[in-house]
Amino acid sequence: MSKPDQLLVDVATLVESGHSNQMSLTVVTGGAVITGRLAPEAVWRQRVSEVLTDSARLGEFAAIFTTTTPREEPPTHLHFHVARILQGTVGIPETGGMYRVSIADVSAWTMGDFSYSDH
Repeated sequence: MSKPDQLLVDVATLVESGHSNQMSLTVVTGGAVITGRLAPEAVWRQRVSEVLTDSARLGEFAAIFTTTTPREEPPTHLHFHVARILQGTVGIPETGGMYRVSIADVSAWTMGDFSYSDH
């Protein structure tokens, strides 16, 4: 998308202001389908920092995710947690991952997350 979808920006703004991680969303970006729950950026950064801190090899990167600056402008990215990339009938990773997606790169979206089955 050359210009971000204003309705999607409004959804992201509401997630940011409510500090909730219960909004389920599915997006198409760069040909990939990502489905999961949106989180406020600060919550997402904290969780990524925790995962990195627990890693013996990646712990040194944790600090860059704990630094946030207050923003006055609308959000430019969606922050997914407990999210999966859908590939056929499989969701990758099975346990859900942490994804950051540029709103400007979303070509399609819908409220809710898609479930998948291997049956």
